[in-house]
Amino acid sequence: MTGAIASFTSMAVAGRELSTTHDTFEIMFYRSLVGVCVVCLVLTFTGKWHQVSTQKLGQHGLRNVLHFTGQNLWFYAIGVIPLAQVFALEFTQPIWVILLSPLLLKERLTPLKVIAALIGFAGILMVTRPGTAPISLGLVTAALSAVFFALTTITTKSLTRFASIGCIMFWLTVMQAILGLVASAIDGEITLPNGSTVPFLLLVGFAGLLAHFCITNALAIAPATVVIPFDFARLPTIAIVGMLLYHEPIDLWTLLGAIVIFAGIYLNVRSENRNESATVRNVKTSK
Repeated sequence: MTGAIASFTSMAVAGRELSTTHDTFEIMFYRSLVGVCVVCLVLTFTGKWHQVSTQKLGQHGLRNVLHFTGQNLWFYAIGVIPLAQVFALEFTQPIWVILLSPLLLKERLTPLKVIAALIGFAGILMVTRPGTAPISLGLVTAALSAVFFALTTITTKSLTRFASIGCIMFWLTVMQAILGLVASAIDGEITLPNGSTVPFLLLVGFAGLLAHFCITNALAIAPATVVIPFDFARLPTIAIVGMLLYHEPIDLWTLLGAIVIFAGIYLNVRSENRNESATVRNVKTSK
């Protein structure tokens, strides 16, 4: 998880640095080009090209449009509001998964999940503090990015029944490179990388892939109840980075709200783990 924390933090800093030269569509285009190269190399060296298929291509397309939208909103927010606020609102993604899964995946919405969601929304109110100051576009886009990331998670969960991780990652990078190119060209001008932006574009591309790889591996070897608290360490890390690099004050309300959001998420994760353990015990007992 330390690799994931370092990767997400690096990507945020790189996105902030790039925002003065490239728009979000261009960042996504160049990031995806790096991703295409990396994924193709991995598929070649592991001999897993046979896993890439056109089955459920429409579902791949829907997933990548959702992720592309969420990632663009995230990169925009990174450039206009404190990094800690972006990360705090990004942590609401599991809350949106809880609320949207009954509608899209027909999963049961239990009373405990409702409580977890309400706790999460209380945390959102602490971060945004509506009424004390006008809600900025940056806060709105950061919050919306979490919704689109949640929709991406839900469609990915459905897609993994038919496609391997390699197949999903291939179409992720290829489709988002195309989306980024088309969106970048809408205004008739695409800013080419220069000597100062190339390192950050490479960092964004590699960090994005590495972060998801690290989280996937962490969840494979450790329970979610262990992984989630480590992932939460991203918030104080990015708050310190924002203070040191960009002189952003550490907002205690943002940190407090993030802790409340985390409490709601952790409550839901522990509940899911208990349900799974109970199911396993029942199966063993029946045998």
